[in-house]
Amino acid sequence: MSSYGHDTIVPFKDSGEGKKKQVEKMFDAIAFRYDFLNRFLSGGIDLWWRRRAIKELKDAGAKNILDVATGTGDFAITSYKMLQPDQITGIDISDGMLEVGRKKVRELGWEAQIRLLNGDSEAILFADNSFDAVTVAFGVRNFEHLEKGLTEIQRVLKPGGKLVVLEFSRPSLPVVKNLYNFYMKSITPKVGKMISKNGAAYSYLNNSVQQFPERGAFTNILNKLQYRHSFYKTLSFGICTIYCGEK
Repeated sequence: MSSYGHDTIVPFKDSGEGKKKQVEKMFDAIAFRYDFLNRFLSGGIDLWWRRRAIKELKDAGAKNILDVATGTGDFAITSYKMLQPDQITGIDISDGMLEVGRKKVRELGWEAQIRLLNGDSEAILFADNSFDAVTVAFGVRNFEHLEKGLTEIQRVLKPGGKLVVLEFSRPSLPVVKNLYNFYMKSITPKVGKMISKNGAAYSYLNNSVQQFPERGAFTNILNKLQYRHSFYKTLSFGICTIYCGEK
């Protein structure tokens, strides 16, 4: 399988650990402020991005959904509100993030409908053809091996099942691009450090976005891995992108 630039981007450059373990520790460390920082740093527009991505499943009739890199469960919870499937399963490698998500699910009384489990995107512990749809919101950049993770997702999708990925991307319009680069490189790490005490996590965010194979490059990867009907849609001047493909 091919490797990509973002595969080698890690949160802690001086650590001898692999990307997966570093990402796990990073999210454990910032879990208590993760949701607040998402709202604060995006001005709340991340909520609209999530709803817009979930609309891609509106006509899919998905009854059993897997949310990979579920984090604190935001995408899983919003998916349940909008789609009302029988079951949503979220997996993540960070127990700290999962604990925050489980608390939110308990408070909503949706424990029977949404289950959040510790799980690895590159070794998904479910049988072939298990899910009608798989979603990944702001998580594919964190895969240690992108193609391995996407291949595992395809394995657990039912034939005809749909993958929906929501991910940061780089704006192409010069004015927006310059503002975005300044914000991501200078403002985001400082605010992240001030609020979560972990500036490295938000420097990693920008570095991984800069190296990620976005838009047509990502749909080309989906096509290479035998996904069908792959396409992308840009949001907010290209700051965020939705990617879709089918098994």
